[in-house]
Amino acid sequence: MSVQTFLCDVLDKVSPRTPISDSLMRLFLWVLREAGVKDAPTFGYLRSLQANIRQLCGIPTIPFRSPLGNVFWMVDIRAVLAKDYSNKDTRAHLHFYPEILEDGCMSEVWHGSKWHSGYDLSQLSPMFDAGGGYHYYVNEVTLCTSGDFIVPFRWVVFRGKVHADAHPVVFNDQVCFLRLSLSYSASENATVPTMPNPLREISGGEPLYSSFVNHFADDVSGNRSKSWNKHLNAYVTHANLPRRFLQQESHCHFVSTSPHASAAEQFFAFKQIVECVSTHTQPVRTHDALTNEPARFRIFVNAEPSDNPMQSEISGHIGGNGNLGCRKCDAGGTTDMKTTDEGFHALFSPGTLRTKAGILEEVQKQLHVACTGVEKHVTTLQRQTGVKDAYTQHWIDDLITRARTLKQASPERTEADIQAELVAWVDANPDKVYNPFFTVPGLDPTLDTPIEILHTILLGVVKYVWHWSHTSWSAAQKTTYSVRLQATDTKGLTIHAIRANYIMQYANSLIGRQLKTVAQSTVFHVYDILSQPLLDLWVAIGEMTALIWFPVIDDKETYKADLRIAIANVLDAFSAVDPSKVLDKLKLHLLVHAPDDVDRFGPLIAMCTELFEAFNGVFRYASIHSNHQAPSRDIARELADQEALRHRLTGGMWADCGEWRRAGSRVLDFLNDNPNMRRLVGWSPEEPPIPGSYKLVAVPEKATERPTISLRETDALTALNNAAYNLNDTFTLCKHVISQAEDICVPGSWVCAQSPLQPRMIVLGRITQILARPNDATALVILDVFEAAATRHPVFNMPILARRQGEASCLIIKSSDIRFSFNVQHDCQAATCTATGIRNIAQERQNSDRTETYIEHKDIARYIINLHSLHNPHLIRAVLPRELTAPIRRTEEVRRQQHDENAKALRAARAKKKAAKDAKKAKKKTKKKAKAKAKGAENEEVAVDDAREVDNPNTGGSTGDHHPSAVAQEGSQVDVSQERRKRRRVE
Repeated sequence: MSVQTFLCDVLDKVSPRTPISDSLMRLFLWVLREAGVKDAPTFGYLRSLQANIRQLCGIPTIPFRSPLGNVFWMVDIRAVLAKDYSNKDTRAHLHFYPEILEDGCMSEVWHGSKWHSGYDLSQLSPMFDAGGGYHYYVNEVTLCTSGDFIVPFRWVVFRGKVHADAHPVVFNDQVCFLRLSLSYSASENATVPTMPNPLREISGGEPLYSSFVNHFADDVSGNRSKSWNKHLNAYVTHANLPRRFLQQESHCHFVSTSPHASAAEQFFAFKQIVECVSTHTQPVRTHDALTNEPARFRIFVNAEPSDNPMQSEISGHIGGNGNLGCRKCDAGGTTDMKTTDEGFHALFSPGTLRTKAGILEEVQKQLHVACTGVEKHVTTLQRQTGVKDAYTQHWIDDLITRARTLKQASPERTEADIQAELVAWVDANPDKVYNPFFTVPGLDPTLDTPIEILHTILLGVVKYVWHWSHTSWSAAQKTTYSVRLQATDTKGLTIHAIRANYIMQYANSLIGRQLKTVAQSTVFHVYDILSQPLLDLWVAIGEMTALIWFPVIDDKETYKADLRIAIANVLDAFSAVDPSKVLDKLKLHLLVHAPDDVDRFGPLIAMCTELFEAFNGVFRYASIHSNHQAPSRDIARELADQEALRHRLTGGMWADCGEWRRAGSRVLDFLNDNPNMRRLVGWSPEEPPIPGSYKLVAVPEKATERPTISLRETDALTALNNAAYNLNDTFTLCKHVISQAEDICVPGSWVCAQSPLQPRMIVLGRITQILARPNDATALVILDVFEAAATRHPVFNMPILARRQGEASCLIIKSSDIRFSFNVQHDCQAATCTATGIRNIAQERQNSDRTETYIEHKDIARYIINLHSLHNPHLIRAVLPRELTAPIRRTEEVRRQQHDENAKALRAARAKKKAAKDAKKAKKKTKKKAKAKAKGAENEEVAVDDAREVDNPNTGGSTGDHHPSAVAQEGSQVDVSQERRKRRRVE
């Protein structure tokens, strides 16, 4: 392949978000030929070459026909995951075993209970590769180096090394036996394991691992325009990789799409690949880039993170509008039940949890009832239990129709006879009629559909209170909020630039990114433009949101307790503002299940669907280049080709004639030497910033070197520890430094640092200057030191920062001693800061003649640590006293009293609303009756008048006289009668 052809292939497939159409590629190749470029390929040759590459080292696409008859194509997920094993950049980070935490620091999915106890032991990675061809399997007698015999039943990681949970083998003179501890479950102790492990045979003597995937499904438009072109998409991520990898676009893998097939239908095909008929009995064979030896793996589903309607569909649930609206428990009931004191209070805590077996039992019952042909009985069961599986509903409707048809064809047959025939068909076709999400091994939809924080928190809870707030404001209050929001100190928030005017102009159409900004900052700007209940609600939501966004959990039990309190405070605050929202908004009740999801999967930020939602943009670009005759095939093939090209460019290996090959050095260097290409591919190699490193300020324009400054000319002159430095030394100003948490800290950033005066003491402060010599490994940071007050802010319930005894003090700190940055806001509420400043509005990067007001902070050194910030929320809470950060618990008696009062108010409001509705209905009915009565009386009066006129002798004869003159007179009488009716209507 020539360089020109290689570059054309890369140009065609390298960027998922800038695909090249056939017509544009033809034009580009024509330009190359016209420019005299040698070896420029023709369009036909390029497409032929790409087809050959796809056949050699591409990712296959497979056609499927669902049980409901829909046809679609899907990417072979086995080939996708195999590339993570054969690529050294990902293989080194694959994690196969549950990890036992010595320090309790929970950050990854393998720290959660799903990996520790949620899987059947046979579904975890069954062997440990000790090297040299030694493979140790579970459920086999193993000799330890100590001379003891054990039978491992699970491999785990502890202190970075692989260990075994095992049963000891005890010998005596006659027999040997297993000593089974009472701490193990009954299922583990029920039988002696089969030896050797059957999995050893299917592995073919090669290492065997288990790969877990997070499966996502969503409906999305295939168009980039506003015209809706519905497709149902499925994506996966490889859950064996660390969370930081799964936040990269290149690690989101397309599986399938269809305008016709539902999520369950597409998952049925996915299940056929990963289940017992495929990877579980015939593990995928690939190349291990870490050991340069063959390896095999099986595939299991770890979780199903999607939006709430899709998770309800996956869970066989009736949906959020049902009486039992929670997919995880049986909370709810009829409206009358939920408005009682007991029913209302029950919504603030989890109900009886649903189970996989319980859902399947209920669906089976509905199928058997459907075999009687009576639809009403099935509907009654669904309403009573909240179980209505969208996939099985097709077969329920089909069975009802078939039962009625059989009855019509043979009236003499009894209902029991027809039901028995259809039930036999159901029992003979379980894989066809039952939801595949409930029959795939390793997945429990009632437990493995975790709370999704994008849709439940940002687009749910935050959006509700934001709507209440901005719709209650006057025009002047909206202006006040906008000006204050624009004045937010964004350092330590890691958000996009705030566009306050835009947020207010499109307040009803904010997306997750903007709502994230609103959630972190709004409470500081609405203290005097909202009612106290709404302000309390903002405080509670900000506190809960920050806890939900913890990336690392140091103490799981303490964290879960804090989260439960914070969620309870949010629900109570919602109830105080509008109790009906607790009934109507399912997302509020779902919050109470968040602590259990944390226990199962670790920090919920790992289950966020923002990556999948962003990948919808990649899908749309592939969709618009399809002619839509076979959209599923075209899109699958395009995205599979992009995946394969990315694998080759990043050093991945593929099989060729029995050998494993990788691209040449020039191809590999192409991506490594072109950062823009890496960005286009969506691949971010591990290049973590070095803590303590710094960046010098740019050389001024028309200058030959950076200006220097002596330490004496800086704030270091007044530093408490300046005696340790030579004040005459000269330094260069720096643009930023890197903290231990890899934060970029600029002058003005608030940071936590190690004190230079006492080794174990930390200090909080604001960076005023950063100084360094060009060749020094670290920089010097001048820190304006503040202290946290002993009490919280009375309005915002957050820690207060102020100078010790009101006097400024500085410290000189090494950049390597800065731990992390955090967000701080000026206490404008106490300082009464107002919009007194006036500045020109920037337009087209120039100052226009128009002006705007802005907040000028008063010179009062009183600040508030923003505990609503989603940046480093766990780190700032770890260094502050717990009494300043822990959510404040309300007693259950106080909460119950408030709930009963809210329920009473809710019943009164509903009764008032019903009375008003009934009165309006009665008034309308009375008005209708009066109108009918008036019309009847009018008709009677007209009839009497007509009779009198007919009897008048001046009419020219009797009513039976048909003389022409008489007919003319009758016509005139009718006209008179009509005119009389019109006149009375007007009157």
